[in-house]
Amino acid sequence: MKTVIQRVSRASVTIGGEVKSEISKGYMILLGVADGDTEEDVDWLVKKIAALRVFDDAEGVMNLPITDVGGEILVISQFTLLASYKKGNRPSWIHAARHEVSIPLYESFCRKLHEFTGLKVGTGEFGADMKVELVNDGPVTICMDTKHKE
Repeated sequence: MKTVIQRVSRASVTIGGEVKSEISKGYMILLGVADGDTEEDVDWLVKKIAALRVFDDAEGVMNLPITDVGGEILVISQFTLLASYKKGNRPSWIHAARHEVSIPLYESFCRKLHEFTGLKVGTGEFGADMKVELVNDGPVTICMDTKHKE
């Protein structure tokens, strides 16, 4: 699994002109599910993201996790994170998991993130044409890949 985690002051996802989810201070997470990903990858990411200390403490130092600041989370499925660009100029999606694997893992990630943190977790809609808006706070952007856990 690959993720792009952005610390935001606000974010939303709109589908067909209707706002599906919106959050205030927290994380906007793009999640790409790769061939071979499992629930073990979900569990590792959830724990890592929940413990990530990128919110300012009283001294203005990035030292607090999202749970300490009462943040919210928006998770958007993003198969394009798995783009292969080695040959030519048109990306290939051969490393992205098929729907029958990626949808259940995406849903599990969202559910477990909520259960583990106790925070609001908004979602997009898997496979939909989504318009995502956000205000990156910092900017702070962290990329994680379960294939590179060390």
